[in-house]
Parts: sequence; structure tokens; C-alpha cells
Amino acid sequence: MTVWHKSFAALMLFTLAVTAQAATCPETLDHTFKRLHADDEVNLCSLAGKPVLVVNTASFCGYTGQFAGLESLYQRYREAGLEIVGVPSGDFNQEARDEAETAEVCFANYGVTFTMTAPQSVRGRNAHPLFRQLAQQGGTPPRWNFHKYLLDAEGKVVAQFPSQVAPLDERLVSAVEAVLPR
Repeated sequence: MTVWHKSFAALMLFTLAVTAQAATCPETLDHTFKRLHADDEVNLCSLAGKPVLVVNTASFCGYTGQFAGLESLYQRYREAGLEIVGVPSGDFNQEARDEAETAEVCFANYGVTFTMTAPQSVRGRNAHPLFRQLAQQGGTPPRWNFHKYLLDAEGKVVAQFPSQVAPLDERLVSAVEAVLPR
């Protein structure tokens, strides 16, 4: 096989892989984020086929203690397939201006092990496209910090919960259990 043929074959395999990923990645998850206080990124397509709870978070909010409940929920259901993605946001003026401080709140203060992204806007004209899609599917943008969107394994919003609904609230836990693989 010539070098040209090898290059062409490699290009075709790459094209097939990208096409296969696009076919299996729901539009809602087709986003890449920088991880919180890290150099690497997370592509949410890697979560395709799993239920995902997406939460906009803040470090200095009355609901910040929900990080503990989110981590408990994650530990309880991660082996069953649940993924949680926390997205810090300063849209409500309660997020640290320094990513290192946000990371300290999440990782050191609350022991978060689920995916946390770098801060993003979650509402209004500057909202990250993920949150525009979540608001459209769920019927409302986040009204405050710790608004939770539950996506099924196909990436569709099946439930949403306002800030006042704690992560271990029976309504949220029941919704999570309903979308876990059987």
C-alpha cells in the first residue's frame, strides 16, 4: 500500500469515526467544556447513553451546601450510570471571580468528584448553547443557582428542578431512578 493509500485510508477511518460519534451524540450533549481549574476539556458526548443531571452552581449562594447532596447522589447512582455535570456561573453574582477559588469550594470544601466545568453564562443572550437548549426543552432557564435539569440516556430533558429542590429530595431521586438503565 502506498503512502497516499495509507493516508486516504486513515482519513476515511477518521471520517467514519466522526460520523459515528455525531450519529450517537445527542445535540444536547454535543458540547465541549474546559474542566474547572484544569487544562483539559470534557466533551459531553462522552456521556451519551447515560442519564445526566446538569446543574448550574455557585460558590457563595445559600444553596452552595447542595454540593454535598449532589456528591451523595452521584456516589449512590454513578455505578448505575448517572452522570452529574456542574456548571459554575456568575450570572446571579454569587460565583468567585477566580477559578481557583471556585475549585477550592467544590473539590476541597465539598469533595466533589463529579464533572465540574469552567464557569459559563447560563441565562440570557450570553447563555452557553447547552443552557439555551436545556431551557428550550425544559421550558425555562435557570431562575437561580442550583437549578437542575435531568436528561435521559437519549439526551432529552425529562425533568427539571428549581433551586429549592435538594439533590436528595424524594422527587429528584425518583426521577433519577426512573431514567437509570434497568
